[in-house]
Amino acid sequence: MKTTLKSLGVATAVGLFALPAAAEEVAIGVPSWTGAQAIAHVLGEVVTSRIGGTVEYVPGNNATIFQAMDQGKGDIDVHPDVWLPNQESFTKEYVDGKGTVTLSSNPYEGNQGFCVSKDFGEANNITDIADLGRPDVAALMDSDGNGRGEMWIGAPGWASANVNEVKVRDYGLLDFIEPIRAEEAVKTARIKDSIAKGEGYAFYCYTPHAVWYMFDVMMLTEPTYDPAKYVMVQPSDDADWYNKSMVATKDDLKKVQIAWSNSLAERSPAIAEFFQNFALTADDVSSLAYEISANGRDPAEVAKEWVEANSDRVDAMLGL
Repeated sequence: MKTTLKSLGVATAVGLFALPAAAEEVAIGVPSWTGAQAIAHVLGEVVTSRIGGTVEYVPGNNATIFQAMDQGKGDIDVHPDVWLPNQESFTKEYVDGKGTVTLSSNPYEGNQGFCVSKDFGEANNITDIADLGRPDVAALMDSDGNGRGEMWIGAPGWASANVNEVKVRDYGLLDFIEPIRAEEAVKTARIKDSIAKGEGYAFYCYTPHAVWYMFDVMMLTEPTYDPAKYVMVQPSDDADWYNKSMVATKDDLKKVQIAWSNSLAERSPAIAEFFQNFALTADDVSSLAYEISANGRDPAEVAKEWVEANSDRVDAMLGL
């Protein structure tokens, strides 16, 4: 379902932005992970409260959002949380190739890996990804009795989940670990349950993320990033992606930014200009995600508070 928020009126501090005769509007894509939801609503709050525009939030996965931005019809205008190189297959096609999408030049840094709770890790001397391949550790993570420990690798539709599926194979863990894809809420509930019961559980983790505020967890070490051992082919590039990929090394640090349809500059120039200047830090995203995930708060309410508390930063993004 689509949720539309219309502004209550033009804010007093529009400043250097001159409103067009028709109110500006934007459709913001909202992927499933909490950080993306937080950023989407911060974008929307600035558009409504500071630019006086109209915002529509449209749930969708990466492929859907990029395809809509490419079409440029306003069905979805912006992706709030593009992880590179995870989503590089999309940026190569639509940013570099077709030239229909613009990528922000103000990224924040992301770090990906695999985590366990500190209690579980310390009790069983688990520090490295290879430790998950120990039979004793795998047995402690086997909640369904099928002989393999479960590890959450990401949600359906995530490019990172594809990478992690290949990693489980190329780290030699498939005989011991069962890679599980499920929505992030399932993972969060399982972390909480495993800690409460003193059970073993491993999961894909990354910064920024609310999980670091919610639980006492630790990221496992992996072989140092080596591009020669990191050859990832995504399903959007080749149907035989799994067999043609080889990933036996930690991910390089990520650059995470927003992307928007080039058509937005003509339809809503003030919003497009704001997007050019938009910037958050990893700590910003983690704290926003924590309020939404851990405290169960409405993303729109959290975003509104953040914009009000960071008025000077927002002013800078608006060129004031």
